[in-house]
Amino acid sequence: MRTTATTAGGQVRRVSVTRRHRYYERFTASSFVQGEIGAGDVTAGEDPVVRQAAIDALGDMNGTALVIDPSNGRILAMVNQKLALSPGAEPCSTIKLTVALAGLSEGLVTRDTPVQLPGFRMNMTQALAKSNNLYFEEIGRELGFERVRHYATQFGLGELAGYNIAGEQLGVYPDQPISESEGGVGRMCSFGQGVSLTPLQLGAFVAAIANGGTLYYLQHPTTPEEVAALQPKVKRTLDIARYVPDVEDGMAGAVEYGTARSLRANFNQLPVFGKTGTCSNDGTRFGWFASYSESPQGALVTVFFLEGGRPTFGPRAAELTGEFYKNLWGRDYFALKNQDAQNAPAAAPAGNPAPVFSAPPAPTPAEQ
Repeated sequence: MRTTATTAGGQVRRVSVTRRHRYYERFTASSFVQGEIGAGDVTAGEDPVVRQAAIDALGDMNGTALVIDPSNGRILAMVNQKLALSPGAEPCSTIKLTVALAGLSEGLVTRDTPVQLPGFRMNMTQALAKSNNLYFEEIGRELGFERVRHYATQFGLGELAGYNIAGEQLGVYPDQPISESEGGVGRMCSFGQGVSLTPLQLGAFVAAIANGGTLYYLQHPTTPEEVAALQPKVKRTLDIARYVPDVEDGMAGAVEYGTARSLRANFNQLPVFGKTGTCSNDGTRFGWFASYSESPQGALVTVFFLEGGRPTFGPRAAELTGEFYKNLWGRDYFALKNQDAQNAPAAAPAGNPAPVFSAPPAPTPAEQ
């Protein structure tokens, strides 16, 4: 905008005044629920301690919490199953984990390779910890859509994650990139735009990172008898073991000093490695946090996915995950788990690798 100003000598000169307009996105969805969260869930085959810790952590936030044993793919708790089994949502910045592993697998970068970006340089550890969009847009463009999609589908995106889990719906990975006017493959690799990801798909993928590369079908026992009879079902083995330390470094950084540092406000007794995600669509904001812990008693994988308005975002999901771990710690869960392990029968000696199972029948279109 142009206006006039008078100098001390009486001269008039024109000056430019710039008005800055801030854009405020309007959200129509609520971040909070009324009534009991998870009412109607099928819970007889879940771990009651884990489930209660997740319920208490969610509180009145509109979301779902998924907890997985990465050593066998068993779902220990799935709170608010209607949302957990839904067709999913844009993965936001959690998609960066698939892009990071694709770039490492293709030899495009190491975790320490500095990538030149407009005005600065950054490596993968920093980019994962800070969730830098420009870094992953650049990696995505260099990989190209076909390679990006190849790795994403290998990691389980676009497939049902569960083995005969009633009500599970499919998140979709597109066959074509979004248009360049929308950001193209770069935008797909920084925000996951055009992708639909379910909490189960993300949980199965992060479980494969946690266990070194075994992508299990997730199983959700519905009775104690099914728990006792559970046998792990391997979907495929991913060749990522050598790259896990590279992404783990950035996931640790996210929790210690990056976008997920709010987790440490509630819990700091065990190492946790994770990735946040925040984005929105049509008046609804999404907040993701996928992570795994490390303890002498074994790992747990968690996915907290929130839907709502302005109070919903990835760091909030990370904060709730910290609350979940604090709840487990306060219930002596890890000590009790250690006692159970000591009292269990000795495991059979290692032999042939676990068999790979074929996919169960796909749901009909009506079921999707």
